[in-house]
Amino acid sequence: MDTCKVYIIDDAEEVRSAITLLMESVGLDVVAFHSADDFLTNYRIDFEGCILLDVRMPGMSGLDLQEKLNEMGNAPPVIIISGHGDIPMAVKAVQAGAINFVEKPFNEQELLDSVHRAFKVDSLQRGKNMKVGAIKEKIGILTKRENEVLYAITAGKRNKVIAADLNISLSTVEAHRGHVMQKMEAKSLSDLMRMVIYVENEAY
Repeated sequence: MDTCKVYIIDDAEEVRSAITLLMESVGLDVVAFHSADDFLTNYRIDFEGCILLDVRMPGMSGLDLQEKLNEMGNAPPVIIISGHGDIPMAVKAVQAGAINFVEKPFNEQELLDSVHRAFKVDSLQRGKNMKVGAIKEKIGILTKRENEVLYAITAGKRNKVIAADLNISLSTVEAHRGHVMQKMEAKSLSDLMRMVIYVENEAY
């Protein structure tokens, strides 16, 4: 897995150079790309940090790349770099999920502050994704019947009702319930419910 980096995507070499020097002056690792296509060719799902993205570039625009990254999921947070005439496009990018936009010529401290905020956002999101992934793995090892019992339990149904709904004995429900608690590593019913709610909320 990569360490946090600043991924600069801008077709202007002077902009890439200026931002690279600024970021490296405070000890940040930088990878620069001259186009959206160049970035996508090298992109990996384990990129961590943030993306500084020029909104207007030849070929694929910054907005188009942002849309592509949103479709792919799990991309680092995006900070839009915009010229004065590109403010409406930058606003669209923020509406599409970019965490900030910085207008050229940029204020160095403002840009650095935005990058550090983006690093925090990325770290929090990846921690959340890891937690959701771990819960999904546990759910994935449940049998079909255990899965049915899991969602019946977390829907608030009593064992007798679950037994009737699934046409199985009460003792079988209790056995499945025990297996579910064990496989999910849940210490209590409320713990189990929190896990399911966490995964379900992630789908929205």
